[in-house]
Amino acid sequence: MRILIAAAGRASRAGAETALVTGYLKNAAAHGARLGFGAMALREVEDRRSRPDATEAAQRKQREGELLLAQAPQGAVLVALDGRGGEMSSENFAAWLAQSRDQGCRDMVFFIGGADGLSDALLTQAHKRLSLGAMTWPHMLARIMLAEQIYRAVTILANHPYHRG
Repeated sequence: MRILIAAAGRASRAGAETALVTGYLKNAAAHGARLGFGAMALREVEDRRSRPDATEAAQRKQREGELLLAQAPQGAVLVALDGRGGEMSSENFAAWLAQSRDQGCRDMVFFIGGADGLSDALLTQAHKRLSLGAMTWPHMLARIMLAEQIYRAVTILANHPYHRG
């Protein structure tokens, strides 16, 4: 099962956020290869036409949603990171990923919105809404947290000592 994180906005290519996300995803793919997990990647989208104007926030959110959805392969399981979504423990997240893989899921896409969140259209199409907790997190930090949890899930499934929870 391939995993993609599709995120609104662009992090610095040489920045710490990018290094952490790519490192976690690279390690997750390496540990997950023998467990039936394939490539894991981050894809960033940006609406260059929008301006950071409050009157355009709804339009920007809608356009970001379109750009994010365009990243999803046909038939992928769509997961929206949303503060109103359900929370999972790391163990339950690992079990859910394994169950999705075992049920024949070829592609799973996690969506992270920009400062205004995810569009209603994207939220409607999502198969699952997932929350990283009750606190509000910057979308750049949410990428790191999600990538780490994907890595943690793979290590749980591989009985690797990284997770000691």
